Amino acid sequence: MNTLDSLKDEVKELTKHDSAHDFEHIMRVYKNAEKICKQEKVNKNLVLTSILLHDVVSYPKSDKRSKMSSIHSAKKSKLILKKYDYSDVEIMIISNAIRDHSFSQNKTPETMEGKILQDADRLDALGAIGIARVFATGGSLNRPFYNFNDPFCKKRNPDDKTWTLDHFYQKLFKLESLMNTKSGKVEAKKRTRVLKEFLNQLKQEL
Repeated sequence: MNTLDSLKDEVKELTKHDSAHDFEHIMRVYKNAEKICKQEKVNKNLVLTSILLHDVVSYPKSDKRSKMSSIHSAKKSKLILKKYDYSDVEIMIISNAIRDHSFSQNKTPETMEGKILQDADRLDALGAIGIARVFATGGSLNRPFYNFNDPFCKKRNPDDKTWTLDHFYQKLFKLESLMNTKSGKVEAKKRTRVLKEFLNQLKQEL
């Protein structure tokens, strides 16, 4: 068994979080990263390792520590990687990529490994799977689908802590312009179109 396979087994036991940040999420991000790596000059092994470990600590959105998830995942990744054949430099590259990938940290990763992790993770917040994840999270927090008086934020600022649909406006529609890689931007554009089509359909039904 190679190192990535061993890490997959270990991470599978560590990532039994909500359905928006479970092992299936990690494997979708892994698949996204593999596609991006084909277009970029990068150490693919370090990218995929960072993908596997990027959510080893994932606090619920309702937890005050939620914004610290990426920082705590980075720290935990260092401890995990010491059991494997990674150099100190490689561990630093991986942990920094994990630390800086989160939307809530508002950072652009310094390395290409970090940029690809960030893009691959953000792609999973878009498209059909992104829609499913938004409402899974909203449901787990007992949030209403939308603001009855202004569902599509025409006359108010989005508040995704109160209404699930506001997350489209507060975060998801921003992601396309924040992608780091060319292939990431192309895929983000496709998936953002799916979000817009969903909202157009929803407008007809409300």
